[in-house]
Formats: sequence, C-alpha cells, structure tokens
Amino acid sequence: LKKKGVIEELEKDLQKEINSVNQRINISIEKVKEPYRQPNILAEYIAFQLKNRVSFRKAIKKAIELTKKADIRGVKVKIAGRLGGKEIARAECIIKGRLPLQTIRAKIDYCCYPIRTIYGVLGVKIWIFVDEE
Repeated sequence: LKKKGVIEELEKDLQKEINSVNQRINISIEKVKEPYRQPNILAEYIAFQLKNRVSFRKAIKKAIELTKKADIRGVKVKIAGRLGGKEIARAECIIKGRLPLQTIRAKIDYCCYPIRTIYGVLGVKIWIFVDEE
C-alpha cells in the first residue's frame, strides 16, 4: 500500500462503483498503533486460525495472550457453532481479567464476527475492557 499507484487505482475503482463523477474520493491510510486492543482485529485473527483448522481453544487462548501485551484489563471471548466439526452445536467462553458489563462508565469494546468454515458458520463475540472513565 505504500505505492502511490495502488491507492490511486483504488480511488478510481471506488468512484466507478459509486458513480460519483462530480465528487472526488480521498483515501487516507493510517497504521494501527495497538492492533490487539481492537476486538475486530482479534476476531479476524481467530477466524484465520479456525479456517486453517487450528483447535478453537488454542486459537482463543492465543488471542487472549496477544491482548495481554496490549495492556488491557479484561477480555471475554465467546465462540458458538459446530466447534471442532461436531454434529451438535455448542458455545465456549473464556474470560481473563475484569469485565464489568453492568458498569456504565466502563469503556468496553465489543465485536460480533461470523466465520464461514467447511462445517458451517461459527459466531465469535469479543468484549474488551479497556479502562474506566
């Protein structure tokens, strides 16, 4: 993405898709400073692991381990569906640290992410407790 041609090409393609002849689209790209502080990036990491047929428990524990490096107070990961390709669907949940869902002033990031696997669709939900205001 550091090449200018790629970004300009993307801008032209978007303008064609949206059919905006009079308006100009500007795309700016920023690097995420702490990627494992955001639940959607963790969900994509878990999805990538599950599509490569890694054990779901291993994928969840590795994702939680990555959040420890990002100085987070608490994290909860819940995965539901046909886990491990079993016939019956179930849900597994792992919580590390503090997660005050009842406290209004607590800053909690949340993400719900569906994963398409060969066995069916799995759902991943991630709560991250960043800090209290």
